[in-house]
Amino acid sequence: MPKFRYAGFTNDGKKVESTIDADTIKDAKKMLRRQNVRVTRINAPSIFEVDLGEFMVEKGLARPFGRAELMRFTRQLAILINAGVPILECMEILHKQEQNLVLKKVVKNITLQIEEGKSLYDAMSQQQGFDKLYCALVKAGEAAGILDTILVKLAEFLEKAEKLKKQVKSALTYPAIVVVVGIIVIFGLMTFVVPMFVDILKESGQKIPFVTQLVMDISQFFQDYTLLLIAGLVAGFILFINFIKTTEGKSQWDRITMRAPLFGLLIIKGNLGAFTRTLSTMLAAGVPIIDSLEICIDTLDNTQIAKDLRKVRQAVIEGKSITEPLERITYFPPLVTQMIKVGEATGNLDQMLIKVADVFQDEVEELVANLTKLIEPIILVVLGGIIAVVLIAMYLPIFMSAGGVQE
Repeated sequence: MPKFRYAGFTNDGKKVESTIDADTIKDAKKMLRRQNVRVTRINAPSIFEVDLGEFMVEKGLARPFGRAELMRFTRQLAILINAGVPILECMEILHKQEQNLVLKKVVKNITLQIEEGKSLYDAMSQQQGFDKLYCALVKAGEAAGILDTILVKLAEFLEKAEKLKKQVKSALTYPAIVVVVGIIVIFGLMTFVVPMFVDILKESGQKIPFVTQLVMDISQFFQDYTLLLIAGLVAGFILFINFIKTTEGKSQWDRITMRAPLFGLLIIKGNLGAFTRTLSTMLAAGVPIIDSLEICIDTLDNTQIAKDLRKVRQAVIEGKSITEPLERITYFPPLVTQMIKVGEATGNLDQMLIKVADVFQDEVEELVANLTKLIEPIILVVLGGIIAVVLIAMYLPIFMSAGGVQE
C-alpha cells in the first residue's frame, strides 16, 4: 500500500507532517479526516519510494498464502487474544511479523477496517483467502465471546487437513516420478534406439518376427508423428481441464473418480472425513445444525457427495434426524452412521463427529499407505515389461540369426 506524505493541522491547531498508508489520495484524505486532521498538502509517493513487495502484490506477482500460512496466522491470533491483547493491537503485531506479502496486505486491510469500526468477521469476509467456513466460525466465536477457543479449533482443523493433503501428495509423488521417467525412457528407446536396430535388420535381409515388426512400426509412428502427438496431448489436457471446470463436467468427473478402483475409496473417505470434522467444529462453536450443514456442504470438493448431503440437510429441515437420511447413502459406512446416531441420542453429536472424523482420517492414512505399496510394484512391472518387450523384439532376430534360423 503506497505511503502518502501529507501536511496539515489538528483540531487544536497543531501542525503535523507525516505519512499515511492508503490506496489512493482520495482514501488518504478520508482517513486523515477521520483522524481530525485538516490537510493542507498531500503528495503521492515517487517511483523510488514505492515498496517492491507492495508493487508485487498489487500486480499479482507475489506468492499467495495457503493453508500453512493461514494455520500459522490463526494459531498466533488465538494466542494473542487468549493473552488479553486487544484485537486491533493483535492485527498490528501480526502485520509487522508476517513474511508472506499477500497475507501481510490482507492483514493490513483487516486492520484498517477494524479501525473503521467493523467486526473481525466483517473485515475477514471481505478479504480473499478466508472461506465461508472460516468466517462463519469467527462470527460464532465473536458472538459467543470465545473467539480464542474457536481460533484454536480452526487452527487444529487446518492442521489436520494440511497433514492429510501432504500425506496423499507425498504418497503419489514417487509413483508419478517413476511414471514420467519410464515414459521418457520408452520414448527414447522408440525414437533413437529402435531405428538403429531397424537399419541393421534391413541390411541383414533376414525374416523379421511379428513382435519385432510391431515394435518397428510403433517406432516409425513415433518418429513421424511426435509433434502431432505432443500437440494432441496438450490440446486434450486443455480441453479436459476446461471440461471439468463446467458444472456438468465436474459432476461427471466426480462420479467417475468415486468409482475408480484404487482411488474411489480414498476420495469418498477423504471428503466424508472433511465433512464430519467441519460439522463437528461448527456445532461445537454453537452454529445451528442447518447452517452448519450448509457451510460444510459448500466446502466439499466432490459435487456428487455434496448433492447427497444436501438431501440430508433437507431431511433435517423437515424435522428428521441426521442419521435417517445418512443411512440411505450407500457409501456411508454403517458403523459410522450408528456412531452418529448414538451422538444424537446422547446430545454429544459434536464430540461423536470428532471421533468419526478421526476414524475416517485413520482409514484414509491406511488407504494411502496401501495404495503406495500397491501402485509402486504395478508401475515398475508395467514399465519394466514394456521396456523388456522392446529390447527382446530388437534382439530376437539377432538371436535367431546366431542360432542359424534363416529364410
